[in-house]
Amino acid sequence: MSTKALDRIARMESYLDDVTTLTTKLKEQLDAMKVAESHAKALFSYYGSEDWHVDRDLTLPEGFKAGVLSEDAVYDAITDLRDAAFDMLELGTDILKTWI
Repeated sequence: MSTKALDRIARMESYLDDVTTLTTKLKEQLDAMKVAESHAKALFSYYGSEDWHVDRDLTLPEGFKAGVLSEDAVYDAITDLRDAAFDMLELGTDILKTWI
């Protein structure tokens, strides 16, 4: 057996390990995101709502975490989630078109 063949097999085995590990992690993250989806929907509904505007006018205790009342934090979360969803669609479509 040639060294070239052994190198190829070892490289492909490494690819198999990578794909298997990353697919497992991706499935775990997708399961976690399915659980968090209701939180995201509630957050996005709250952002810009009447309650959100009322809450922004409150005087909060020092050190109270309230990034949700900023305009940027929630907007960034919305756009990051949207971008991730598009990335998932593009990757999923590519995988299905190429290999399935």
